[in-house]
Amino acid sequence: MQPIFLNTNSKTIAIDFDGTIVEHDYPAIGKEMMFAFATIKELQKKGHKLILFTYRTGALLDEAVEYCKQHGVEFYAVNCNYPEETIEERLPRKLNVDIFIDDRNIGGFLGWSAIWQMLHPEGGDFDHVIKNPEAHNNYKTNKTLFQKLFGK
Repeated sequence: MQPIFLNTNSKTIAIDFDGTIVEHDYPAIGKEMMFAFATIKELQKKGHKLILFTYRTGALLDEAVEYCKQHGVEFYAVNCNYPEETIEERLPRKLNVDIFIDDRNIGGFLGWSAIWQMLHPEGGDFDHVIKNPEAHNNYKTNKTLFQKLFGK
């Protein structure tokens, strides 16, 4: 049996669902955010332990987990630190992770290409080449014509 070498740069990462993996359309499931599943799969390949950490519970959570599975992503754990964690161990509900990827952080959601580059600046096989900040907008805006023309 060959020894297993863990990537010393691997992290435990909590990822939000609505506004991060998919566009906001809660309680429905919005459209996939550009590069979301491709990036998540590559993060898993790099050895990161990924936890789905979302406001969703019950049937809405089950739908989100199933949606991710249909797109080829299964998380290490869902709304907990590890799969066997009990409700008593989960109180207070705080995860022991290295990084949170969420649209509600200061500055909003960065976009999956920026997240990938921050976590893996070395580039490699999965270095995103499309840089389109508009592709990662979470919210529909109702800008006036003046705002659209002059960026105000």
